Amino acid sequence: MDATTLPQTFDRIVLARRPHGEPVADDFETQTLPLPEPADGEVLLRTVYLSLDPYVRGRMSDAKSYATPMQVGDVVVGGTVCEVVASRDDSRQVGDVVLAYTGWSEYATVPARHTRRLDPSTAPVSTALGVLGMPGFTAYAGLLEIGRPQPGETVVVAAAAGPVGSAVGQVAKVKGARAVGIAGGQRKVEHLLELGFDAAIDHRADDFRDQLAAATPDGIDVYFENVGGAVWDAVLRRLNTYARVPVCGLVSQYNLTERPEGPDRAPGLMNAVLTRSLTLRGFIQDEFVKTHTEAFRRDMTQWIADGSVRYREDVAEGLASAPEAFAGMLRGRNLGKQLVRVGQDPTA
Repeated sequence: MDATTLPQTFDRIVLARRPHGEPVADDFETQTLPLPEPADGEVLLRTVYLSLDPYVRGRMSDAKSYATPMQVGDVVVGGTVCEVVASRDDSRQVGDVVLAYTGWSEYATVPARHTRRLDPSTAPVSTALGVLGMPGFTAYAGLLEIGRPQPGETVVVAAAAGPVGSAVGQVAKVKGARAVGIAGGQRKVEHLLELGFDAAIDHRADDFRDQLAAATPDGIDVYFENVGGAVWDAVLRRLNTYARVPVCGLVSQYNLTERPEGPDRAPGLMNAVLTRSLTLRGFIQDEFVKTHTEAFRRDMTQWIADGSVRYREDVAEGLASAPEAFAGMLRGRNLGKQLVRVGQDPTA
C-alpha cells in the first residue's frame, strides 16, 4: 500500500461513557476522521489485528487501579499488529509489520520507537498478541516466577481455555507437573483435553466441586487465578500446605456493580493462609519484563515449534465487531485468544 492508495479517512472507536456492569453498544462511539500524517520520528500504521483483553474492562472504570483509567472520549486501548504505511523514521520502512499499542482504530500515528518489528517467518504475526505476546508472557512469568511448579505437582488454572490459561497448563506440563483446567462449557473442556491437559472441568456443572476433588486427589499445589468468585471458593478447599497462588485476574468480578452478597470470607481465607502456609501473590506482567522477556521469547518459540505448546485464536472480522466481541469475551464466549481482524494481513 502506498500513498496513492491510502484512504482519506479512517474509523476509530472511543469510550462514549463508562460502562455500568456489562459493556453495551451505547458505551462506545465510532468516529470517522481524516487520515493523519506522521511527524518526524513517527510512523503511520494500518491496523491488521487488534487484541481484546479482560484488563481493558478495568481501564474503562475510574476506580483506582494499577493503570490510569481511560477518559470518556479516549480511543479504547489495546495491543495491535500493524503494517507501516508511511514512515518518517529510518528505523521503520513501509511494509514492515510491527507490534504496537494503537487501540481500537484502523490507522494511527505513533513514534517509531514505540513499535517492535515482527518476523513473519518465525510465527504468524497474530501470535504477537497471544501466545508469543502479552498473554503468553503473563502465563510464563506468573507461573514460573510465582507458581514454580515442580515435577509431579498438581497445577490448576481457571479460565483455562483462554490465551493465558491454556499457556499456563501447557507450560506446567513442560515442567513435569499435572495440569488441570477449569473452563465454562463442554466445548472448552474438550479443547483442553486436546491440548494435553490431564483433566478438564466445567465450572458450570452442578457437581463441579465433586469433579474438582476427583481431578485433584492429591490436592492442589499451584493454582493460577484468573477468575475469582465461586471457582476460587471451591479451589481454596483443595489447596495443599505450601501451595502457591499467582493471582493474575478476577474476570468474574469485572462487570459487578455492587459487592457480592453473603458472609465476609476474609477471616476464613486468612485462616487458610496461616494454617496451610499458603502464598497468594498478585502480579501485573509488566514487573517481569526486564527479567523474563528474553527467556520467554526463546522458550515459548521453541515450545511452539516442537509442539509442546499449541494455541487457538478466535477472530472477529472488522473494527465494528470489537464492542460485541469484547463483551462476549468477558462472558467467556471466546475459545482461545480473542482477536479482531481489522484489515488485510499482508503476511497471510
